[in-house]
Amino acid sequence: MKHYRKVIFVCENGTTRAPMAEAIMKEYMLRYPLKIESRGIVVLFPEPLNQKAEAILISNGINMEDKMSCQLEEGDLIPGHLILTMEAGQKQKILEEYQEAVQADVEVLTELVGDELEIMNPYGGTLQSYGLCYETLNKSIQKLVNLINEGE
Repeated sequence: MKHYRKVIFVCENGTTRAPMAEAIMKEYMLRYPLKIESRGIVVLFPEPLNQKAEAILISNGINMEDKMSCQLEEGDLIPGHLILTMEAGQKQKILEEYQEAVQADVEVLTELVGDELEIMNPYGGTLQSYGLCYETLNKSIQKLVNLINEGE
């Protein structure tokens, strides 16, 4: 895997899966400094982290207090940035709507690490479904960290 300066996790509105992925990845040890952020594809105004997602993170010892959603912008899509979506449809949307997307590496997280299923959206579900989302994200991110730490 290439040497990246920044990893940006992307989900639909930037309040659940992407910030959870950001928080999880920040817990891992990386061999070299890497900025880890999250964005939404459709963020009309900054919103706080989804309460159920926050509860799951806290129960796993991770605090993302004061985290607000942030819109994905053209400036995020530059060489040296790895943009990771939760679903193939989100990757497609980025490639279609952002001219700069061809310069960045835009991938579906689970495809990149060799997992079969996309990261399901727990929005509107039970706390248990958010917990399952966390577990799935954690497994995929563990594989991602291994790929990054192994280098090229």
